[in-house]
Amino acid sequence: MKAEGLQRRALLQGGSLVLLLGTAEIARGATIVAVRVWPANDYTRVTIESDGRLNSQQLVVGNPPRLAVDIDGIDLNPALRELVGKIRPEDPYINGLRVGQFAPSVVRIVFDLKQTVAPQVFSLAPVAAYQHRLVLDLYPQQAIDPMEALIAERLRDAPRAQGRDSTVAGIAPRNAGAPGETPAPLRPAPPAADPLGDLMAQQSMRPAPGAPSAAAPAPALVAPAPLPPVVGTAPTPAVPPSRNGNGNGNVATASRTDRIIIVALDPGHGGEDPGAIGPNGTREKDIVLQVAHRLRERINASSVNGNPMRAFLTRDADFFVPLGTRVQKARRVQADLFVSIHADAFTNPDARGASVFALSQSGASSSAARWLANKENQADKVGGVNVGSHEAQVQRALLDMSTTAQINDSLKLGGAMLGEIRGIGARLHKPQVEQAGFAVLKAPDIPSVLVETAFISNPEEEAKLRSVAYQEDLADALMRGIQRYFAQNPPLARSRQL
Repeated sequence: MKAEGLQRRALLQGGSLVLLLGTAEIARGATIVAVRVWPANDYTRVTIESDGRLNSQQLVVGNPPRLAVDIDGIDLNPALRELVGKIRPEDPYINGLRVGQFAPSVVRIVFDLKQTVAPQVFSLAPVAAYQHRLVLDLYPQQAIDPMEALIAERLRDAPRAQGRDSTVAGIAPRNAGAPGETPAPLRPAPPAADPLGDLMAQQSMRPAPGAPSAAAPAPALVAPAPLPPVVGTAPTPAVPPSRNGNGNGNVATASRTDRIIIVALDPGHGGEDPGAIGPNGTREKDIVLQVAHRLRERINASSVNGNPMRAFLTRDADFFVPLGTRVQKARRVQADLFVSIHADAFTNPDARGASVFALSQSGASSSAARWLANKENQADKVGGVNVGSHEAQVQRALLDMSTTAQINDSLKLGGAMLGEIRGIGARLHKPQVEQAGFAVLKAPDIPSVLVETAFISNPEEEAKLRSVAYQEDLADALMRGIQRYFAQNPPLARSRQL
């Protein structure tokens, strides 16, 4: 009995110790383990990562604009102090910040802002390599319109764009060339009128929707310098009934001012979502953004049957864009094509080769395509999306729309690109365009493909992806694929009112 009593006492003491430790753990609260800042023109994201869920309250103060955020249940530590040094001078929204222990177990962060913001603050549960995250997204008070962003970019690039142009006429496929052959330069055309510039001038003089008819302050966009007048019109090629599923089949002769060929380029991942990471630390989000910038240069210097081309990037810097937003941006600028650029990864480092994917309504074309689509569709969870019930319904509705015509055109575009990628001597993972349910390809009215440039998980292909020469060759191949597609599938007549 005595031995039994001693054993019971030991158990009770052990239980008391566990209870005391548990109480101390609860009293300690969460600990900040990392802070990150992702500045971009679209919005600036501040992420505070901790080993427990954080509760916060925020208050926006004007004149001068500031945002105060109180985080409960934490103490100021070195990781949180690092936030001060992470603010960059070029950040569009944050001028600086102060952080301090406002009260016991309450830390206050005060953001000094460059402009009034509409903050979104939300929490994310642990996922992938991340623990709990408190996310502060600082959006401009007036949301940035993708079309206006495209116009602003064109204004910035206008001086360099003067006199640069090319046409699909006479462009031979690279397929017949030897591997590693230097691509022929795009053939320049004589300087011509700048129809996109004309449209920008019209946009800058037109009042915003809903604005009073009386005189109003001038818009933020500055009208470009006077441009040469547009003389005559460029006939739009006759096309079969609409390939985009609208069924009207109308063919109109549009002026050159009305027809700008816009290609939406979608560099995958970004910001909080690095994408796949190679054995030597190469991040997918960095490589695909570099390839997209190179392809944009080629598109902006090209034309289709006399109609100027313009590239629009869903992200042009290192920040996260939700899958649904990528589709919405492309639709807002009335893109003619959508090209999502990625770098594949697999658990086996021997996997290699480039691939091109289109959407599938009836299941994936292979188990590998299904696996990849499921992986890419997880980007929103890793990158972090603030989705309320209404937004979730809108997102599901958008991403459930697709048409047979769109998929058929996507397969044609993918086939043209795959042939050109083969022509630069790149190994193909599959010889045909594959299909799967990629969320980012579900724009119902835009031919859309996803290009996996190579397997970043393969050491040899990771080295290729880091190579400027391979990125240049890849951008050339994708450009020729776009040109081949338009040569066989002329763009539909469309009056694009910028």
